[in-house]
Amino acid sequence: MLSYIVRRIIQLIPLLVAISIITFAIIELPPGDYLTMYIVQLEQSGTKVSEDEIARLTQQYGLDKPIHRRYLMWIWNIVRYGNFGRSFQWQKPVSEVIGERIALTMVISICTLIFVWGVSIPIGIYVATHQYSLPDYAFTFLGFIGLAIPNFLLALVLMYLAFAHLGISVTGLFSPDYADAPWNWAKVWDMIQRLWVPIIVIGTAGTASLIRIMRGTLLDELRKPYVITARAKGLTERKLLFKYPVRIAINPLISTIGWLLPLIISGEALTAIVLNLPTTGPVLLRALMYQDMYLAGSFVLILSVLTITGTLISDILLAWLDPRIRYERVSE
Repeated sequence: MLSYIVRRIIQLIPLLVAISIITFAIIELPPGDYLTMYIVQLEQSGTKVSEDEIARLTQQYGLDKPIHRRYLMWIWNIVRYGNFGRSFQWQKPVSEVIGERIALTMVISICTLIFVWGVSIPIGIYVATHQYSLPDYAFTFLGFIGLAIPNFLLALVLMYLAFAHLGISVTGLFSPDYADAPWNWAKVWDMIQRLWVPIIVIGTAGTASLIRIMRGTLLDELRKPYVITARAKGLTERKLLFKYPVRIAINPLISTIGWLLPLIISGEALTAIVLNLPTTGPVLLRALMYQDMYLAGSFVLILSVLTITGTLISDILLAWLDPRIRYERVSE
């Protein structure tokens, strides 16, 4: 097992280098840059920008250097100093812009993940063991509805219902009294009271999808010969169910950790915009729109690293839960 983990980590090093190069190149692909857009905005507002000022700003933002030098400086500062560069739009270090929002993003996403797994796994097990029953048809119908409705549309519906029938606003993570207040237990409690809206909105599609995956995988396992043999030997249904079939059926859920980790950081950008959530999703969207290359590049790089890390964790957990995976990959 240890040799398998070491080999997987070594394989990721060149992949990380390649991803960093591709990330920076993609951010640089669109024509123009932040400075060009900034100068256009100044001129549209009636401010004349001289050639000397343009040259000064170009040098200040480091845009006078070739792309390969900007990349090497960027990646060297990240590796050695943990410095992701300076955001042009926010006029702050990228780490400060991300750090202000990453904690709230992680709170929402981790709570959503707990909600999704806590609801989908028990329901998936129940409907698989009660195939073609009324609850099975009901949860199947609700699952298709959850997959079909976009998250931002569900957010708009909840906002309307809450305001029209309850007279309350569910946008934002804090009420107006606590939006700019320092952190204390009252502010935490205020956030907890409003946290259920983004959790339900963001987690609906994931819950519906995982219920279908859990149901289908568990049904396949329950039809296999080892289950029939164990049942014929008199093993209790509960012990039989949770010792083997459920343990194997959750493998597809474990494998999704690869995209769950980046989701914790990126969040649902459109949903966050609709609900006015102070998370990282809207910041990433604005960075891409305004060609804030260091901020956008750092976001994409962090998400890529988290995807690779999540995939590694998935592989390790799958190899631990199902040794056949480890043996098959060693033989390859």
